[in-house]
Amino acid sequence: MKILILGGSAEARELAERLAPRFDVTTSLAGRVRNPAVPAGAVRIGGFGGEVGLRKWLLDNNIDAVIDATHPFAATITENAAAACDRLGIPHLILRRPPWPAGDAIVVSTAAEAKDAVVAQGFSRVFLTSGRSSIGAFLFSDAWFLIRVVEPMSADELPERHHLLLSRGPYTLGDETELMRQYEIEVLVTKNSGGSMTSAKLEAAAALGIPVVMIDRPALPENVSTVSTVDEAQQWVTERDTAEA
Repeated sequence: MKILILGGSAEARELAERLAPRFDVTTSLAGRVRNPAVPAGAVRIGGFGGEVGLRKWLLDNNIDAVIDATHPFAATITENAAAACDRLGIPHLILRRPPWPAGDAIVVSTAAEAKDAVVAQGFSRVFLTSGRSSIGAFLFSDAWFLIRVVEPMSADELPERHHLLLSRGPYTLGDETELMRQYEIEVLVTKNSGGSMTSAKLEAAAALGIPVVMIDRPALPENVSTVSTVDEAQQWVTERDTAEA
């Protein structure tokens, strides 16, 4: 079997490592991170050119199955992959780690709504961990921001009052607690990414009594097969390989 993994997540890397010894695996990365963790098997970097471009690539490379293990907020490629595989009749699976329980968080649908929630509550010191694509919503805020991202950003992409922290998880509860204390954080803004690599910030916020504004995940395409663990994704591949044999 020739398998395309739409990657960029820890689950995608683990799945590629498991499948590469037995199958012809290619992992596609968006290319937004300059020094990504490289998965096992073949790797391609960059976009496909929309759903039409993805369809062409799948046909040109004789792909037998597609596993979408992208970040839960990578909605565009997820929609394109579902549409392309449906049109071509290629088996398609979405691997998504479970979301975090919202608990007492203020749940919103967009970064703009997150900014409105921060303003409405009058918070002045914000820990912004919702990714670089959401920072633009906060550009003209009067608050001060601790902004944690993986890659450097230019001044015109950032709010006027901020401290930029370049870092990549995983993070510990002790470190996250100390960070929020050090910068006197009043509210945590995060996407509901799920997983254990960055969940310590939620535990730290709860321990310190810091409110959380959580951006909810975009809806998945309809009528697609989904699993929540690498084990289940591996089993899905094995079952299809057995059926073809």
